[in-house]
Amino acid sequence: MKNNEEKGNRMKVEKMKKWLSAFLKDEEGASGIEYALVAAMVAVALVTFVTPIKNAIKGIFDDIAEALGVAKQ
Repeated sequence: MKNNEEKGNRMKVEKMKKWLSAFLKDEEGASGIEYALVAAMVAVALVTFVTPIKNAIKGIFDDIAEALGVAKQ
């Protein structure tokens, strides 16, 4: 009985080693992580630059409206 248990345990260990080896060699998840990093960097850039750009554009349109004599609301 003990011999069969040992054989079963060895088979489980070998199966686990094969699975772990295949898991470590799999590179499909790396692409997803790279895309997530790029998306995070774009989000940081947007958060950093949207307000200054918005204020600059608003200033330009305010100047144009003032030059045309349009009342501010």
